[in-house]
Amino acid sequence: MKLHDLVKGKSSLWIFGYGSLVWKPGFAYNRSKVGYIKGYKRRFWHGDDFHRGDKEKPGRVVTLVSDQEACTWGVAYEVPECQIEESLQYLNVREVLSGGYATEMVEFIPKEKSPDSLLALVYIATSENPIYLGPASDKEIAAQISICSGNTGHNIEYLHRLAEFMRLCCPEVEDEHLFSIEAAVNGLSLEEYRCIPSRSMS
Repeated sequence: MKLHDLVKGKSSLWIFGYGSLVWKPGFAYNRSKVGYIKGYKRRFWHGDDFHRGDKEKPGRVVTLVSDQEACTWGVAYEVPECQIEESLQYLNVREVLSGGYATEMVEFIPKEKSPDSLLALVYIATSENPIYLGPASDKEIAAQISICSGNTGHNIEYLHRLAEFMRLCCPEVEDEHLFSIEAAVNGLSLEEYRCIPSRSMS
C-alpha cells in the first residue's frame, strides 16, 4: 500500500524518529512522546554523502535492522492533519532523496504508561540502497565518523547528539552499539565511557 493511502483520511500522523529526528524534527507537530518500537535494532550501517559526509568520505548514520529480539528507542511526533502533506514533503527531501531511506508503518510504544500503542511512520534504509555501508567493528565505524563532515555538520556531532538523547531521555536503556562507538571516538573503553557525567543537549 502506498504511503498516501496509509495516511489518507487520518486526523493526525505519528512519525517515529530514531536518529537526527530525535533532536531536530524540522517539521510542525502537536506533541511528542519518547518510546520504542520492537523488532528492530539501531545500527550505524548506512552511508551519508550529504548531511554528515560527502561523495569521497561518506559519513555513517543510523538505520534499523530487523531483529525480533531487539527494540529501538526514539521519539514519535504527532503531526496534525493540516501539516501532514507539508511534513511528508519535507521528510521526502531530507530522508528519501538526500538520505536514501524508505518508509514503513510500525507499532510505537510510549515510555509513559499508556494502555495503547500507536501506529507510526518510520524511515528505514536497507542494504539495497547504493550508499548502504553495512556492518563494521565499533572501532572501524568510530574511525570513519571521526573524519567525516557534510552539509549539516560533522559526523561526530551526530553521534554525540544521539548518545546524549539516550542518556538524558532513556537513562535506563543500555544501547551498547551506540555507546561503544562514542567511547571509541573519544578514545575510551566502554567502562571508562560509562563514568562520564551526562551533558545537556543544545
